[in-house]
Amino acid sequence: MKILAIGALALTSLLATTALPSAATAQTAGPVNQGPAIPGVCVYFNQRLLAQSTVGASVQARMEQLATEVQGELAPYGTSITNEYQRIQAGGPTVTDADRQALQTRVQEAQLLEQTRENELRYTLSEQRRLISAAVEPLLVTVYQERGCGILIDRESVFILNPAMDVTDAVIERLNTALPSLSFNRLPVPVQQPAQ
Repeated sequence: MKILAIGALALTSLLATTALPSAATAQTAGPVNQGPAIPGVCVYFNQRLLAQSTVGASVQARMEQLATEVQGELAPYGTSITNEYQRIQAGGPTVTDADRQALQTRVQEAQLLEQTRENELRYTLSEQRRLISAAVEPLLVTVYQERGCGILIDRESVFILNPAMDVTDAVIERLNTALPSLSFNRLPVPVQQPAQ
C-alpha cells in the first residue's frame, strides 16, 4: 500500500534542479586549447547560479526544512493507517464493511493531504525561483552591457566554451550582495479561476 510517499523521493525531485551539475554534465577535462574568447559572445549558467549563490543555498536549505516538516505532519497518518489496516487484516469475521470503508476514506484523505502538501512545496519553490529570477534579470543586463555582449547564450546549450566568455561568476557575485537570502514558509497554492 503506497501511503505518504512524500519522503526523500519528493524532496529529491523538488531540489534536483538546484543541485550542482553532475560529473557527466560538468566540464572535467576540457581541451588544452580552449580557443579564443569570441568578442560579444557571452554565456550564462542559471543552474550554477541557483546552486552556488548564497540565496540559492538558503532556498535549498529552507526547502529541505519545509519538506522535513511535511514528512513530520504526514507520518502519523501513515502509522495510523498501517495500524488500522493490520487490525482489519487480523480481525477476521468481526471486521465490518463500515470498518473497511472508514479505512478507505482515511487512505483517500491522507493521499489528498499528501498531494496538497507536495503541490504547496512545488509552488513555494517556484515562487522563490521567481523572486531570484526577478533579482537576477537586472544584474544580468548590467553584466551583459559591461562585458559588451552582443549575444547571451544559455550554458546548457553549450558543450565547451572559453571560460572568459562565461559571465555566471560575475552575476553570482552581484546577486550575493543584492539578495543574500530569502526567508519564507510553505505557501498555499492559489485557487485557479476557471477560464471564461
